[in-house]
Amino acid sequence: MSKPIIDIRNLRKVYRMGDEKIVALDNISLTIEKGEICCLLGTSGSGKSTLLNMMAGLEKPTKGQVIIKNKHVEKMNENHLASFRQNNIGFVFQSYNLLPTLTALENVTLPLIFKGIPKAIREKRAKKMLEAVGLEGRLSHKPSQMSGGQQQRVSIARAYVTNPEIVFADEPTGNLDTKTTFEIMNLFTSMAKKHNQTLIIVTHDVETSVYANKIVHIRDGNIEKITYNEKKEN
Repeated sequence: MSKPIIDIRNLRKVYRMGDEKIVALDNISLTIEKGEICCLLGTSGSGKSTLLNMMAGLEKPTKGQVIIKNKHVEKMNENHLASFRQNNIGFVFQSYNLLPTLTALENVTLPLIFKGIPKAIREKRAKKMLEAVGLEGRLSHKPSQMSGGQQQRVSIARAYVTNPEIVFADEPTGNLDTKTTFEIMNLFTSMAKKHNQTLIIVTHDVETSVYANKIVHIRDGNIEKITYNEKKEN
């Protein structure tokens, strides 16, 4: 049997606020398979975003291990982490995190600039990606000229343009209305399935969680239960 693409072992995160100890993650162990769409579901303060940050190497655990593609993320320094993310990971955020002075095309080419890809090739790939998310008519628009749903489509195109094996999404539909949420989640998950990418979505929204194969219910820094969906094949 092949190893999981993400293997979390006995993960614990404790924050110190003066004399007080706040346990954000208690003792979490979890595996995620390649191509799996996994949802981390929980209320605000449950620890779900902290868990995502640990997986992405954005925070260091107090103890425990985060192993992605057989590499220990928790042991990497900042240079190794930056390189590892560049080559393996895409990000989508609730607030889109687009650069306001750049066009949609320029925002999507950014990850390719960091990879040293020549301008003509990166613009061609970015354009193709924006077409894939239904924004072929918005290439030269800046974020302020687009709706929230359109901005999130640009963000998704940027996350997928490097063809990462893993995409992390933190409340990707948190700022969107219900209709746009369904559109974005259908787009998001169908693209992941098409390319056999692993998708980890953090959300507090049960309706968003139905798009996942595996739902990890998190409460008070612990995994309460894991449930599975058989539907939502695009």
